[in-house]
Amino acid sequence: MVRYVHDFREGRRDMADLLGGKGANLAEMTRLGLPVPPGFTVTTDACRAFLATGAEPDGMSAEVSRHLSALEESAGRRLGQRDDPLLVSVRSGARFSMPGMMETVLDIGLNDDSVLGLAKTSGSDRFAWDSYRRLVQMFGSTVMGVDTARFDEAMTLLKEAREAPDDLHLDASDLAGLVETYKRLILDETGRAFPQSPAEQLRLAILAVFRSWTGERARLYRRREHIPDDLGTAVTVQRMVYGNLGPDSGSGVAFTRDPATGRPGLYGDYLANAQGEDVVAGIRNTVPLTELELLDPDSYRRLRDHMGTLERHFRDLCDIEFTIERGTLWMLQTRVGKRTAEAAFAIAAALVEEGQITAEEALARVSGDGLARLMFPRFDTDATGSALAHGLPASPGAAVGAAVFDSTEAVRRAAAGERTVLVRQETTPDDLPGMVAAEAVLTSRGGKTSHAAVVARGMGKVCVCGAEELTVDTAARHFTTPDGTVVEEGAVISVDGTAGAVYAGAVPLVASAAMRYLETGEQSDGVVAAVARALEQADSLRRLEVRANADTPHDARRARRFGAQGIGLCRTEHMFLGERRKLVEAMILAVTDSDRDRALAALLPLQRQDFTDILEAMDALPVTIRLLDPPLHEFLPDRTELAVRIAAAEARGDQPEPHEAELLAAVNRMHEENPMLGLRGVRLGLVVPGLVAMQVRAVAEAVVARTKAGGSPRAEIMVPLVGAVEELRIERAEVERVLAEVSEESGVTVRCPVGTMIELPRAALTAGRIAEEAEFFSFGTNDLTQTTWGFSRDDVEAAFFSAYLDKGVFPTSPFETIDRDGVGRLIRIAVEEGRAARPGLTLGVCGEHGGDPDSVHFFHAAGLDYVSCSPFRVPVARLEAGRAALSDTEGSDSR
Repeated sequence: MVRYVHDFREGRRDMADLLGGKGANLAEMTRLGLPVPPGFTVTTDACRAFLATGAEPDGMSAEVSRHLSALEESAGRRLGQRDDPLLVSVRSGARFSMPGMMETVLDIGLNDDSVLGLAKTSGSDRFAWDSYRRLVQMFGSTVMGVDTARFDEAMTLLKEAREAPDDLHLDASDLAGLVETYKRLILDETGRAFPQSPAEQLRLAILAVFRSWTGERARLYRRREHIPDDLGTAVTVQRMVYGNLGPDSGSGVAFTRDPATGRPGLYGDYLANAQGEDVVAGIRNTVPLTELELLDPDSYRRLRDHMGTLERHFRDLCDIEFTIERGTLWMLQTRVGKRTAEAAFAIAAALVEEGQITAEEALARVSGDGLARLMFPRFDTDATGSALAHGLPASPGAAVGAAVFDSTEAVRRAAAGERTVLVRQETTPDDLPGMVAAEAVLTSRGGKTSHAAVVARGMGKVCVCGAEELTVDTAARHFTTPDGTVVEEGAVISVDGTAGAVYAGAVPLVASAAMRYLETGEQSDGVVAAVARALEQADSLRRLEVRANADTPHDARRARRFGAQGIGLCRTEHMFLGERRKLVEAMILAVTDSDRDRALAALLPLQRQDFTDILEAMDALPVTIRLLDPPLHEFLPDRTELAVRIAAAEARGDQPEPHEAELLAAVNRMHEENPMLGLRGVRLGLVVPGLVAMQVRAVAEAVVARTKAGGSPRAEIMVPLVGAVEELRIERAEVERVLAEVSEESGVTVRCPVGTMIELPRAALTAGRIAEEAEFFSFGTNDLTQTTWGFSRDDVEAAFFSAYLDKGVFPTSPFETIDRDGVGRLIRIAVEEGRAARPGLTLGVCGEHGGDPDSVHFFHAAGLDYVSCSPFRVPVARLEAGRAALSDTEGSDSR
């Protein structure tokens, strides 16, 4: 029989798939002897069963009742007992942390009778009624579906009537009246009364948490964080402890190191006379955790000791929630903490130095995405001017955008291509779509552990919280600075999440310290040193080489500085743009062979010099040169513009320009309905006389020039868009003819390996035959994805990709991360059959997937020899290639 409920004493940290991250870690803290309020966990199995059938799984209710009875027996009181009630919290707890995205209900067990017993046993009428109003509000919104804003409106009206700045200034009678207001609101909105049965409250709360797994904000967060939809959530039921019993009580969130910078030392927020939800919501501004040492030295010392125990046990940054109830410390939760990219590198390096983890484990705990964020530019501090306001630097980085004051507007403007900054008093889980869409988040309330700060850090978004100097008026859609400056919606502002500052206008950007290191080798701070160590470790472990896609000597030199081991894709068509376009036009418009030969002869020395310079920049490293790929009409003026100009001239009675008429005739002649699948790639070489010979001669003569100059050129020639071995066989014969010709003319033996791009499904499926003629394969995953899916990327991304992502057709765009089941399967077939036919076949990838972290791991597993990507992604690919080589090494999965 399936078991659906486990006591905290029965679990372990390695049971997170079953108990959720929260339940597993509560069990682990219980095993460590830390002060954890007792409770039990309803498993993810129960959630999945409920979501699949819409009904509680058989036996779950009875198991919950048995564990509740045991909890009541240990506490010496019953749930909702009239004179001395046991109260419990009901919290979500998925395998991966989803802060604020699912539901929590506190104070389960209170009703019109037990609230009086709680007031008596606690000695505080105000505390009892405050707890009851929290329950009715949470239950009403979470379980019964009443809009949270309705409760907030009622609270605001009451505070205004009492002239109370916050809820702490409301007395017991105010809160008792508010409870009645809330209950009437629930009845009016739903037609159902707030349930007075504690057992019914508990049952409905557990099911509501299950349902919250499928809520829109939870689904959006999972897509953003690549969390599978089929995991489900566990539910923890735990005896309540109270931080809102008076000045000797409180709640806080703590980290064992700074999650923004990685600096060691206790870090976090504390709020006296408050529940944990108040800390995270940011409704009241917290005090730094260090102030707890002055307020309650004993609790601070115990907390510090427990945090040390947890970090040593988990060997990682720990995020901890705690409550102090009248001087007694309780540990409510721990998890591996979310952190910024800067903190990830710094903490990993520090833990190695402290002997807690190995260098390999440190590498597993950083990521290519994090490195990419560290490479982003920063604000030029010499050009910022005076700040509009300062707040807490919650998540570092630099962002510029138009100020917007609600999530809907952020999403709307982002969809139109506009960069935005979401400005709120404080964020709630309902703001997640806007946080995803915006470049940065700015709040006037809340600390570094508020909802805005935690979620922004997890997403790598720039964030400044608690900018108290600002008066944010979301209704009027503006904020006001201390000097009276009003910043309206749409005004451009700059947010510095590293310094915690906000500026008017767009502040200029400069290279980050990480980018300066990659360019010059300069190590200006500890984080850069940590990056350097991580890259060195990755380079020492990785099997995959990392090459760059580069078409100019400038890009080649930069790629080499960034650690590229060659060029995996040099696109020759990029050398035909600008002033050279006229020469290509002449070749296209040539009527006779001699006209075409003259045009090609004019292009030859230009191509030769390009290749010579690139081979010099990459001396002794491979340079894979792709022969001309795009259709020739792309080098001609736009068909519609030409037709309009000619028609306008004729309408005026003028004679059209003869050259333009000639161009239009050529464009019409070469027009294709689907040029991506038309006359391009190897097909061009087979039907346009002299084109391949000119390009190969330019390569060969460049090799000769570099050889005579004392260099060590390693040019490779790649034939694009091959679908049949016969195409490659014919073109390869032409390549080898020209190479032999140049060798004889120059007296220098020119040896250039000849290979092909695998970018058509047929090429992948017949790779064994193609390998008979190819010395290397380079997977062109951009076109291979298009042809496998039947997508035209330029059309589909704007037309329906967002709907496909929303509906879960695919978790991420297949143009960003390799489609392992489809495109990946074709790659594996080509690898297996290609190497079977030619054991020494070199295999690489030159689509932009070569720089995508997840895709790099796939290419490692598939047995490729190298990945090639844009120069700026070379460091990312190096790091991920090293991480892919690690086996069974646990990283810091703080999802």
